[in-house]
Amino acid sequence: MKIILLTALAFMIGSIPTGLLIAKSRGIDIKKSGSGNIGATNVLRTTGRLPALLTLLGDILKGALAVLIARYFEVGMFYEGLIGICSILGHNFSLFLKFKGGKGVATSIGVLCIYSPKTALITIIIWLMIVLITRYSSLGALISFGALPVSIILLDTKDKLPIAFLITLILFIRHIDNVSRMLKGTESKIGGKT
Repeated sequence: MKIILLTALAFMIGSIPTGLLIAKSRGIDIKKSGSGNIGATNVLRTTGRLPALLTLLGDILKGALAVLIARYFEVGMFYEGLIGICSILGHNFSLFLKFKGGKGVATSIGVLCIYSPKTALITIIIWLMIVLITRYSSLGALISFGALPVSIILLDTKDKLPIAFLITLILFIRHIDNVSRMLKGTESKIGGKT
């Protein structure tokens, strides 16, 4: 029962549409602006740097908070990760947006910051490097999270691999459209127009 309640709570925390709320406070409907995504990248394109930073931090906090709550209730390593994944799913399929949402990159980072801090750092570094070189946020996410299972093997315990694979799988599924646009050459770059 405790696990069920914590997974439901994590999903609700993840469902909070940070980007939408922050953009709305600036008079912008983020779902009708730019790419229509509620994440920090689209907030940056449509609303500016400070709102994007606040969105990024808010979405990271959702994932981190879910794992911290799970850890407080001593549910064990596997369930900590599973509850963290529920916050990612909440972000991606928000209760407040008719089960639509973002890509889950920042919330996934938040989960990793508590669940596996060393791999979180490596994931962030790889993402930043790819984005700085290509200016494609989506490509940075795909490559950095594609490397996540390897990071887990090298820097953490292999017992966390199932959670790492699930996080990577969810992120890849959410980026199918981005991959299609990159192949067509129509994917928007950071700092570019959508």
